[in-house]
Amino acid sequence: MKNSVKQSLRVLFAFMTLTVVVSCGDDDSPSVNNPTISIPATSTVETGEDVEISFDITTQGGYASSSLTATGGTAIISSAPASGAASGTINVVFSAGDAGSGSVVLTVIDNNGNSGIATAVVTITDVLTEFSISSNITANTTWETGNSYILEARIAVEAGATLTIQPGVVIKGQVGSGANATALLIARGAKIMAEGTAAAPIIFTTVADNIEAGQIASPNLMATQSGLWGGLIVLGNALISADAAAVQIEGIPPSDTNGLYGGTDATDNSGVIRYVSIRHGGANIGEGNEINGLTLGGVGSGTTIQYVEIIGNQDDGIEAFGGTVNASNILVWNAGDDSFDMDQAYSGTIDNFIGILGADSDHGLELDGPEGSTDGSFTLQNGSIKGNADATGGEYADLRADVKCTLNNIYFFNFKESSDFELDNNGVAQNYLDGAIVLTNLQFNVSHLTAGNLTIPEIVIEKTGDAETLLDVFTTVPLPQNVAVVTTSTVGADKSKFTSWTWADVSGELNDF
Repeated sequence: MKNSVKQSLRVLFAFMTLTVVVSCGDDDSPSVNNPTISIPATSTVETGEDVEISFDITTQGGYASSSLTATGGTAIISSAPASGAASGTINVVFSAGDAGSGSVVLTVIDNNGNSGIATAVVTITDVLTEFSISSNITANTTWETGNSYILEARIAVEAGATLTIQPGVVIKGQVGSGANATALLIARGAKIMAEGTAAAPIIFTTVADNIEAGQIASPNLMATQSGLWGGLIVLGNALISADAAAVQIEGIPPSDTNGLYGGTDATDNSGVIRYVSIRHGGANIGEGNEINGLTLGGVGSGTTIQYVEIIGNQDDGIEAFGGTVNASNILVWNAGDDSFDMDQAYSGTIDNFIGILGADSDHGLELDGPEGSTDGSFTLQNGSIKGNADATGGEYADLRADVKCTLNNIYFFNFKESSDFELDNNGVAQNYLDGAIVLTNLQFNVSHLTAGNLTIPEIVIEKTGDAETLLDVFTTVPLPQNVAVVTTSTVGADKSKFTSWTWADVSGELNDF
């Protein structure tokens, strides 16, 4: 195959569909005396490149000669059977011209003068390119279908600009940590319009990943590999509960003012994130200061977040710091810390979610409350979370810091003997007593265990902080009967929302759900 020199671009390969229509004889009527030509295998070609097409032939009269015509490019016969051979292979090299349709017509004549004809129809695609992104985005910009984009640094979409990412785009972050960690940051007042489709999801990953547009599973990385770049950070102007009305998001150095989030606009709109897969992120910029797969800081309810997969992130899968944004159809697999983490009085709803804990995972759910005077409550509903027997942490859930929330229709299974669901201090316990924490239709499947936490009183527990005394909340306000141990779930996520477009699905990770 010949090579074309492309300055600043790396050629990626796209697929071509090869169709062959076979006709025999001068009048296109089948005859046992005419040479027969088999259908060649599907090939791949880009404009300016070569592809070899092989035709297997059978001739009762013995092979005599063959000829070619081509459209959309040029073709030559590189090898053919010996004269008089009853069968063999004719190899043709087709050199593609411009993108579009092409064809190769092969005519074979035997020693009796009989002929057979086969037409190979070739689709010629444009050369796909890879673009280097090294500076912040300050004007409306589009990243186009079929291309890959390399984040050379922490890239911010600054206030007033909109970044549109078309279906099927692959974004890769350079490997880096500390101040050199790469990430895509959507600042307050900016927008991201990342609208993939089930047939062409948008993929955020690392430059170490050999994945190309059109692929779902990585061809060279495992789903457990993490910390190879930063992640996707979206910041908005909605309310947060912190020590100031606006604060700096974790994972971004204080010197970068694009990292500020929080405000007073509950309906703030940061754009659309739909059919997006985020992989191998979580680079550490300092002790205990990693980047989440998807970080939402003060993101408002005008933002749309649907159909998001997060895989192999070194810190949390998704973490919301305040804000009012709603999200649906969210999958987290192999988070290094918590799958779902809510902070700073987040006040939205996450509906239909799946968590798959890995060996390094801590909690399925880590739920924190306010850190300032602003109050808020959120809802997590219709979820399924699979534990991991080898996890270093591997807890069901930890409710902390005066959190207020509703947890409804959530199924937990495959957790460890020691795994528990904690009300972590007196503030949380009091919120439960006051009805500010609502737990309904929570199901725990422990049928794989023979010891450990096997009953609801062993699984769902009240804990205390330093110098605190147990409030004995479950005696005062018993858990509803639908918080139960089960062997078959009747609640949980609808996994069909994740089929075909997620790596988790194509790798078989959803078989247990």
